[in-house]
Amino acid sequence: MRRQLYAEAFGTFCLVFAGTGAIVINDIAEGVITHVGIAIVFGLVVMAMIHAVGDISGAHINPAVTVGMWIAGRLPRSSVLPYILSQIAGGILASSLLRTLFPSHLNLGATIPSGAPWQSFILEMICTAILMVVVLLVSSGSKEQGMLAGLTVGAVICVEAMFAGPISGASMNPVRSLAPAVMSCTWTSQWLYVVAPISGALVGVLVFHFLLRHDGMTDS
Repeated sequence: MRRQLYAEAFGTFCLVFAGTGAIVINDIAEGVITHVGIAIVFGLVVMAMIHAVGDISGAHINPAVTVGMWIAGRLPRSSVLPYILSQIAGGILASSLLRTLFPSHLNLGATIPSGAPWQSFILEMICTAILMVVVLLVSSGSKEQGMLAGLTVGAVICVEAMFAGPISGASMNPVRSLAPAVMSCTWTSQWLYVVAPISGALVGVLVFHFLLRHDGMTDS
């Protein structure tokens, strides 16, 4: 179990450090990375972490995914809290380092709704539901399908960040949002970046089981 927890902490650290770091540096460098570039960074770092630590811990690097995996029967209940605490530790460490590197940045890449909170809530919930369905589908089946899991999940995150990012920030991950919020004391609508992704993950599990029943698939 210790090895899995270290892997989750490391993967989440890399996700938050690279993803929110891209946002911070984009702000400081006057938009040189661009919104599209930030979306690509998030997609690529998730893809890399799945390939790097997926065989160790499953590379959840996201409390919403961890909860979804538990509800779907892919993770024992006893592992849920340790996984989430490891993810929080990795995320906080990443945001702490970014605070040290860029002390003048206001929010360290925290997600803040650009429109009405309900818009961001719905976007975050739907995007996380889609992500959860994809994660469940590509994390089972043939070995060849498993080899493409990182690319597939990374692509989904990249696409969702591109279209939903300007409104909600396309977090889909409570730790990705809360780590920079804690280190920058940015609390604007942060509740929705916890509730919406977890709700979306639960919806995703329901959709996944619906697909299993109606397509004759087997969850193995």
